[in-house]
Amino acid sequence: MKSSDAIQRHVNESSIQIMNQLNGNMEQVLRTIDYTLNYVINTNQLQEALYRPITYKDFQLYNQLKEELSLLQSPDTRVTDVIIANSASNWVINNRGLYPFDEYASNNHITTLIDQPGKSSYWTMLATGDFGSSDTQSYGCPHTLALVKKMPLHTSDKRGAAIATIPSCNLSAMIDKPNDSREVMVMDENYRIIVHNDRSKIGTLLTASGYVEESELTKFSGRAGQFQNEMTSITYVRSDFNGWTYASFTDLTEFNKEARSIGWFTFYVCLFIILIAVLLVWQGSRKVYSPIRSIFENVAGRLPDIRAQNKNELQVIDEHIRELFHSNANLRHEVNQNSRQVRTYFLLKMFQGQLQPAEIEEKIKLFGYEEQTSSWEHMAVLTLQIDILNDTRYEQKDLDLLLFAITNIIEDTVPPANRLHPVIIDQTQATLIGSGQMTIDEFHNYIYNLTEQIKESMKLYLQLDVSIGISLPFRNPRQTARAYREGLEALKHRLKLGKGVIIPYSSLNEGNHTRVYFYPSQLHNELIDAIKLTEETRARELLKEWLSEVLLKDRSPQEYQISLIRLLNDLMVVMQEGGVQLDKLNAREASLYEELMQLYVPSEIEDWFQRRIIGPLIAVFRDRQQSQYQNISEQIIEIIHREYDTAITLEECASRLHYNVFYLSSVFKKETDMTFSDYLSQYRLKLATKWLIETDMSVKDIAERLNFTNSQNFIRAFRKQEDITPGQYRSKYARPDA
Repeated sequence: MKSSDAIQRHVNESSIQIMNQLNGNMEQVLRTIDYTLNYVINTNQLQEALYRPITYKDFQLYNQLKEELSLLQSPDTRVTDVIIANSASNWVINNRGLYPFDEYASNNHITTLIDQPGKSSYWTMLATGDFGSSDTQSYGCPHTLALVKKMPLHTSDKRGAAIATIPSCNLSAMIDKPNDSREVMVMDENYRIIVHNDRSKIGTLLTASGYVEESELTKFSGRAGQFQNEMTSITYVRSDFNGWTYASFTDLTEFNKEARSIGWFTFYVCLFIILIAVLLVWQGSRKVYSPIRSIFENVAGRLPDIRAQNKNELQVIDEHIRELFHSNANLRHEVNQNSRQVRTYFLLKMFQGQLQPAEIEEKIKLFGYEEQTSSWEHMAVLTLQIDILNDTRYEQKDLDLLLFAITNIIEDTVPPANRLHPVIIDQTQATLIGSGQMTIDEFHNYIYNLTEQIKESMKLYLQLDVSIGISLPFRNPRQTARAYREGLEALKHRLKLGKGVIIPYSSLNEGNHTRVYFYPSQLHNELIDAIKLTEETRARELLKEWLSEVLLKDRSPQEYQISLIRLLNDLMVVMQEGGVQLDKLNAREASLYEELMQLYVPSEIEDWFQRRIIGPLIAVFRDRQQSQYQNISEQIIEIIHREYDTAITLEECASRLHYNVFYLSSVFKKETDMTFSDYLSQYRLKLATKWLIETDMSVKDIAERLNFTNSQNFIRAFRKQEDITPGQYRSKYARPDA
């Protein structure tokens, strides 16, 4: 602890020196800018121009003002742009030239600065884009520090303002690179970070950045000082010049790095003592508690969390035995619950016809239904639906709860020996009813009396009208899916029979079993989507699965043909909607149907769909997609070739072409195998090599022409591509007459 305190004092003294040095260096630059801007404002030319308009005819005056402004822009001051704005006389002068104030893009921001109450001269931080100056934006810094001086300085009637801008990142260069233990920053009067090596933190409040809490801001009260919180030591110096605060944040954990050797030595000594004590205790207790410990270790090995509890071995063993009994009861309950859910899932699939006959028999044996169903001589499926919820005390949101209540009523009404567990399928209650020792007429009467009793119970307990469909009797559980569809078909006749009815399917379809079957619509839709997305492998798999659903069911040839024609019709619709002509498939519309109707082998049908329809369709859609990609890439390349000397970005291209920027980026990368920025940089450097060989333009002029921020950045980029500097390249390849 003493070593850590000594180190902390040393670090604090070092932090105070660093903050004072940073304050002095940065304040020297800021004072230079302030004095120079005062000088420019007080020149006779600017004082004269404040009370008169300036137009293009006043070139000499404009040139004199520009020369004065250039005094501010030097590597020492780090100023990137100087703006003289005269709102009263309607003119603005900046690095780029002379503009009418009312037409200047950022006149509203300048007006806000002029109308700012308080001092005639002050520093403020603004977003870089507020002034629309490419000189400032080119530094890539999101925030800009601006010295604002209202003009005239010594009168209350302000006609305009002089503004000198410095990218915050330029001042950040004056701060030493951060290390693992110390972080240095500059804040304004409102504790907003204005200078920091991390650009993402510039512009954020100190409290929002997580350095200090709101309640700790009062500790920045003096001219200079130090304080610390739980994890950080904070050293600050406040500037008398502009009220800025220069602060250093040092991680307290770093104070102890040099003192850790003492801590490690102490740790090893204590560890050695503990080990000796443990060995002695272990030797003494081993003989006494060996049997009990053996049992305890077995328990603890299976339940490692027991070791962390403050209990002796006997307590642990006793509690473990109690937990075993409790876990056994819970396990039985969970097994029963899971078994019920699995049985319900099996019944759902059996009702919907999603199981093969052999699979139905296997599951009936597995779930213990074999003895019950084998004793039934007659079976039927009851399908129940709620007729209407209007004019009742229920709402649509209560439907699931009502179906659950109906399930309970059916379970109470029908003896368990004469039914399987009722299930809910798409707002329909379905129950498989069976009975032995009955003739067919007795079974019909039993079913009818049962449905009347169920309907009356619904009216009595729930005050609801329900309709019930009754399938034709059958003998084998494999026919359950067909019986379920017959029950649904019977319920459809409520349209003419009204609500609260019991409809036997024997009164429909001349008493014959239904021929209704389900079309695999989900696979059909997925196949159409795969074709449109040109996913050929996926489309092939979905076609095979669709044909398996259609052709491997027990249906007539006419029903197979209906499904095949339905698929062909929808594929023809896709062709029509996509503008694909039939001649792309080398067929007329009539001949496709004729070809399909002449096929009877599943493998030939699959091959015909793939070869004649799906394959050509995917090829057409893929060609269109590739053509679209190529057109987009060509438009982007044309913009680059035309506007390479501007600050063109992919976001701006996306806005012009009306595409999402991420989509545009992926398309351009796919077509050119290059990113937008890489292509732009490569094209600019290609032009640079051409100008170095064919012209006498200076390296600085070429860098400015190609929109590089400065000549050094251009030289670095050129050397990275060509392995030599622009000057060496010109000397090596320039033509004698260039």
